[in-house]
Amino acid sequence: MPRKKYDCLKCPGYCCSYPVIEVKDRDAARIAKHFDIPLQIAEKKYFKSSYGYKRVMRRKKDKHFGRICQFFDTEARRCTIYEARPWACRDYPGKDNCGYWDFLAFERNAQEDDDYISTTFHNER
Repeated sequence: MPRKKYDCLKCPGYCCSYPVIEVKDRDAARIAKHFDIPLQIAEKKYFKSSYGYKRVMRRKKDKHFGRICQFFDTEARRCTIYEARPWACRDYPGKDNCGYWDFLAFERNAQEDDDYISTTFHNER
């Protein structure tokens, strides 16, 4: 198995800011079970149909990326449903390196700041 060239624990959650985090039927059932609620309630509360997908995660405001998954703790910068997260999250980035991690590491080195957060969200003036 190839060694990962990134560290999610040191990332501010860029992948969680994607506008489409697809939720398959099995994922929705797992998340509903995680909260011990019927699937029909979870469907309305946690997901929406968007971008041509049957079901994607709802989002909330985020100071770094504009919007982020509703299950993302914006202070601790961690997933609050990690054990129940959808397959899209479990599989990300799907290989041994993450493009955002490479960018983040480059920016942190350039800024000489190990905690610097490179964002893609810029307030328009």
